Amino acid sequence: MIQYFLLNFFLLLSSMKPSLANTELRALMDIKALLDPENKVLKTWENDGEPCSSGSFIGVACNEHGKVANISLQGRGLTGKLSPAIGDLKCLSGLYLHYNSISGEIPKEIGKLTELTDLYLDFNNFSGIIPAEITHMTSLQVLDLCCNHLTGNIPVELGSLSKLDTIALQSNQLNGSIPSSLGNLNMLKRLNLSYNHLSGLIPEALANIQTLEKLDVQSNSLEGIVPASFKKFDAGFSFENNTRLCGVGFHALRACTAYDNANVDINTPPFGFKFKNHTITTHDDPKKANRETHCTSSTCSKSTKFPRIVIVVVVIIASVVLATVGFLTFFRYRRHKQKIGTTVEASESRISADHVIDVHSKSASPLVSLAYSSGWNPLADGLNSGDMSQEVLQYFRYNLEEVESATQYFSEANVLGRGNFSTVYKGVLRDGSIVAIKSINMSSCQSEEAEFVKGLNLLVSLRHENLVSLRGFCCSRGRGECFFIYDFAPKGNLLKYLDVVDGSDLSLPWSTRINIIKGIAKGLSYLHEENANKLLVVHQNISAEKIVIDNQYKPLILDSGLRKILADDTIFSALKVSAAMGYLAPEYVTTGRFTEKSDVYSFGVILLHILSGKQLLTNAMRSAAESCEVEQFVDHNLNGKFSISEAAKLVKLALSCTHELPDERPNMEAVVQELNRRTSGS
Repeated sequence: MIQYFLLNFFLLLSSMKPSLANTELRALMDIKALLDPENKVLKTWENDGEPCSSGSFIGVACNEHGKVANISLQGRGLTGKLSPAIGDLKCLSGLYLHYNSISGEIPKEIGKLTELTDLYLDFNNFSGIIPAEITHMTSLQVLDLCCNHLTGNIPVELGSLSKLDTIALQSNQLNGSIPSSLGNLNMLKRLNLSYNHLSGLIPEALANIQTLEKLDVQSNSLEGIVPASFKKFDAGFSFENNTRLCGVGFHALRACTAYDNANVDINTPPFGFKFKNHTITTHDDPKKANRETHCTSSTCSKSTKFPRIVIVVVVIIASVVLATVGFLTFFRYRRHKQKIGTTVEASESRISADHVIDVHSKSASPLVSLAYSSGWNPLADGLNSGDMSQEVLQYFRYNLEEVESATQYFSEANVLGRGNFSTVYKGVLRDGSIVAIKSINMSSCQSEEAEFVKGLNLLVSLRHENLVSLRGFCCSRGRGECFFIYDFAPKGNLLKYLDVVDGSDLSLPWSTRINIIKGIAKGLSYLHEENANKLLVVHQNISAEKIVIDNQYKPLILDSGLRKILADDTIFSALKVSAAMGYLAPEYVTTGRFTEKSDVYSFGVILLHILSGKQLLTNAMRSAAESCEVEQFVDHNLNGKFSISEAAKLVKLALSCTHELPDERPNMEAVVQELNRRTSGS
């Protein structure tokens, strides 16, 4: 009897598992039906598919229990609506739908996602109100609804979501007042409410949030005297284009006048201001408005009896004080402008409410978002030691939240490779472009911030068609890491095309090899150039692993200039690998110095690798090369389909580049000229 009961019990359990799985599958298919009605993007989402099978459902990731935990579809060109079925994915912790064209209302069922920590719906076409049900999402840390068409009030209940770190609601059509309940969010770091139609006072309760670093309320219709306690935010407080705001000690904020004071209820607690006359609009003349107020009240009658001479004296004294404060504020502002500000401050000062999305979409650094301002956390003291202009440096700065989002919080599934001091992740930016993100522990970097920043300046200045250009960087003192974002090379690195089996698709044809050789030479020649606009750069660690290939099989050199930001111990550790692979020039052993000629030596080794198709050259192969036995040396996978005369010239050039004596090696400019003269590949 017991055995029968246990058998039925286990049968029941086994029948429940598919049911739970089917619930999530049905939810995903409902989401697909509305989100991608033309089946252009989510083709891999199929009724008989397995959402948690690796790669079967694009953009879907599952947890260790086989439940859908993450949907990352940012920048995919989705044009539909978000289905209420989203609420059935109970274990969802991350929803990334930003940078699409999703329309309709945010379904109230989203409030069922009580385990969701990150909600990114920004840069879409969502309309309607922010559903009150969103306040049921007690695990929520990031709420980003920026740059949509949302209307209505900001829900007061948001103040109950105690884990919120970031609220980004800018560039919508929200109205009403800023809820004072937001002051209860003790973990809030960023609050961006700019470019809306918000009115009323700025709650002083916001100043009580100890963690708050960025408060942006610019371009609204806010009014009243800004509390002095907001000075603690310094550059993190943005309030421009609110003509009815006033205060003392804030850059670009007008000083309060007698009119402002007359409209404040002095009986309320400090900074708990209450406006008595709400009928005055921004285009009203304050003096005229004062004349038109009812003069039957005791307040007005008393004011007419006040001696005019006292008023004149008070006005003169106030004018002198305000002028002094204004001068000091201007002086402080000029000093502050000499320092590097935040990404958003630089961007938003040039962006109007009508052009926020358009300007952002043209940025070369899509991670630099209007949603955040303080992702650049460390190195603030060292930034002004660099020689780059403020604007250029701002252009390349990324913020940590977007790096985390791009890599799906540094998911192991996105790891492209690991080295002694770095990890490289594949990432997807908000505009859908794919990048490689190199993470380097700060202990592996220059300890002197001034030197580190000089290295950053060099990295962002290097631009050539055969270099992997740096798109941007992000350093987090909290994580103890720096991240360098590069364009992704889809064909992998050159090692992938060495030691391939006979007949493999990875065996490169002769003309492609010639073009790769030429491209590497041009990239190194550019690094070695020295002129008024560029310093000479020695790569120091060039190898087949440092050459990546794009879709057109154009070679791109990795890590150019990276040595400038690395600690000496880290560089030495990397050199051990190069030495073991035969890339290290022999003179380094005796001199301990790198020159352009040591890069030339490494290039010669790479040239031999490409011609032979081998990563390690045997003594027999070297002997064949030195004896000009080209047919014995060149990769047999080519099956004789190459120019013997070209091969002979290239082998001779490679041997010249790897000459034991550096003075006997050509420079890279001469190498490029020789390649252009002696080869016909295109």
